[in-house]
Amino acid sequence: MGAFVNWARNQSVTPSEFRTPTSAADVARAVTDAAHGGRRVRMLGTGHSFTGVALTDGILLRPDALTGIIETGDGRVKVAAGTPLRALNEELQARGLALANMGDITAQTVAGAIQTGTHGTGREIGGLADQVLEMDIVLADGSTTTVSEGDLFDAARVGLGALGILTAVTFRVEPSFLLHSRREPMPFSRILDSLNELTGDNEHLDFFWLPHTDTCLVKRNNRSPGPARPPGAFKHWLDNVFLENTLFGAMCAVGARAPGAVPRINRLSASVLSASECADASYKIFTSVREVRFLEMEYAIPRHHLAEALRETRDLIERSDWKITFPVEVRVTPPSDAWLSTAYGRPSAYIACHIYRPTPNPDYFAGVEEIMMRFQGRPHWGKLHTRDAAYLQTVYPRFADFHALRARLDPDGLFANDYLDQVLGTARASSPVDGPETTAT
Repeated sequence: MGAFVNWARNQSVTPSEFRTPTSAADVARAVTDAAHGGRRVRMLGTGHSFTGVALTDGILLRPDALTGIIETGDGRVKVAAGTPLRALNEELQARGLALANMGDITAQTVAGAIQTGTHGTGREIGGLADQVLEMDIVLADGSTTTVSEGDLFDAARVGLGALGILTAVTFRVEPSFLLHSRREPMPFSRILDSLNELTGDNEHLDFFWLPHTDTCLVKRNNRSPGPARPPGAFKHWLDNVFLENTLFGAMCAVGARAPGAVPRINRLSASVLSASECADASYKIFTSVREVRFLEMEYAIPRHHLAEALRETRDLIERSDWKITFPVEVRVTPPSDAWLSTAYGRPSAYIACHIYRPTPNPDYFAGVEEIMMRFQGRPHWGKLHTRDAAYLQTVYPRFADFHALRARLDPDGLFANDYLDQVLGTARASSPVDGPETTAT
């Protein structure tokens, strides 16, 4: 039968059956067959989640044949749920259209990105779920419904696949636009003193702190009237392929063999950072190439706690014996009204910690997670964490409503799996805290 293994190679499963549906009717048939056979059913994305959110030992659906733009018009585009974001961006650009905001990974499917809460960074424009106008969903009874408002719409936009299987998504789009990108190194201390200014003055702010140094790389992306000034082919290859992937991967490998060299390697990396700028199609500025495999944990906290949380994270690393090669990434978003969005009801800041895949460091993640919990942190649904339903219901105001809706729509847990049992509790109509104790993903 074969196994599914995710991109980071830390999650795998051998289902009882793989299927590759080509239509919503095929998905509905798989759901009905699973129910009749006493099995569970899930739809994969492309495996860019670090958690087991997409796994099942029952029928595992591959998204490869549910792709392509279905229709466009009047500031909207309907796209099949298995379409990779990379393909969507290119198709939209060819039509003179664009998403208003997006994350930096384009390998994800549109459904996978929405269901796990992919968010990007934006002062006023939220993540992908906040740009959804309508969704086609196959429910546990095998029926297909289209939702554009109401409780199911607000719950299912970041639904973890727990309420049904998405087969198509309609996004709000706009005429394609240029972003002016300015990248420059800044001292960590200066960043902390100017967070309000940086977040207030830039439409899309993203910065990376290099552990064991006082240096951050700050990326300011703002709309530009043009003309386009894309980086040359050599400059693009140098920055995005060689420096950020080939050379960085080699440095991570050296650090894995000689951990004591990591602080010196990071200081060397910080010393060669320089300012640069360009203007290009928005999706080319939003997205990045990520070829060095890593493990990631990311938490969303109220934005006003960002400086304090960053100081505590820096202090934790400095007083520990950890050697951290990967930068700590920081982004921001406005409030969301999707019930399980990590930004639900509050302006949010995101702190993401990464570790080179061959050298996992669970103590690092656990230490940072403890800090984030003190600030009512919400873990990214697709990234590593140890929180369970008992904790998560304290930081999501609509958590109980989501649980009740899930219990009504999927009382037998057809779409459940071990990860959902951990973070949501069981699907039966009872308190979500009846789920399992806290366990590591």
